[in-house]
Amino acid sequence: MRVHLKPVEDQIIVITGATSGIGLVTAKMAAKRGARLVLVGRDEKALREVETDIRRDGGEAIFVVADAADEDAMMAVAETTLREFGGFDTWINNAGVSIYGKVQDTPLEDQRRLFETNYWGVVIGSRIAATHLSRHGGALINLGSVLSDRSIPLQAAYCASKHAVQGFTNAFRMELEAEGAPVSVTLIKPAAIDTMFEEHARSLTNAEPLNPPPVYAPEVVARAVLHTAAHPTRDLIVGGAGKLISLSERVAPRLTDRIMEAMLPVLQKAGGPLRRSSDNLYHGFRGGQDRSGRHALVREHSAYTTAAMHPLATVAAVAGLGVLAAAVIGGGRYASRPSRSRSFDPSI
Repeated sequence: MRVHLKPVEDQIIVITGATSGIGLVTAKMAAKRGARLVLVGRDEKALREVETDIRRDGGEAIFVVADAADEDAMMAVAETTLREFGGFDTWINNAGVSIYGKVQDTPLEDQRRLFETNYWGVVIGSRIAATHLSRHGGALINLGSVLSDRSIPLQAAYCASKHAVQGFTNAFRMELEAEGAPVSVTLIKPAAIDTMFEEHARSLTNAEPLNPPPVYAPEVVARAVLHTAAHPTRDLIVGGAGKLISLSERVAPRLTDRIMEAMLPVLQKAGGPLRRSSDNLYHGFRGGQDRSGRHALVREHSAYTTAAMHPLATVAAVAGLGVLAAAVIGGGRYASRPSRSRSFDPSI
């Protein structure tokens, strides 16, 4: 069955992890376009502030306090959405946490808790969303990571959870397609993004985490997410650097291992001494902010991602530039060609 998605301005969108970073920026961007929002998170105070901001700017939103890993709480999210709006068109599983530390130094309890949010939160949300979307149509969007394709040292549990999200999302997509469900299932895979990711992560390294450059703005991800909410897309890497990292796993995995072994442990601990004693692994922490401000240079746009979202327009533009270049070069050659003067003929 062909999937038909509404324009974002006509949609009702549910988004988890809506109080900071990618979730917060996506929610506000969608509201500005006219979508109605259901904001989900663990921090009631932060949720209320986001809802107030959206309403103050003329948007429409409600919030539901829920842990993405709590199935009963997430069922209540769906029930509230059905009661208040009559249903939803897009469900975005965005909530996520991380731990910086060596595998042997990371308690299994912490690793299990990370999986509760990052993996089981996606599974729970996807199953609930698909129950409704299979009947009415719409988009299911799961936030993976470029680390769904390529693991790095010091974030083993996070990488494993994002690999699991990719495997689950791809399998679930095929099952829904085989059933003829009118649901677009998308996996978004961002590169390093300037969010509260590092601020919220648990650090076992005695250092403040810092994602290595290049780092992209959360708006780049938000634009990609909302694009896939209106245009059926299998998966989308956000950030050209992310594409290169993904390719490195396919083309030269062992060489990439060596480079990352040498560089990433140092780079990821470059945020200075650890300045805090809390994080969001087990509870909401410091919501309400979209960016961390830790990075001196943040890329506000990604030419690669724009091209991936609009391939036909990109091909047409490149072809047009090629024609223009050929015309310029051809014209230059013609203009520089010496004129052939006629030889003198005494019979004329």
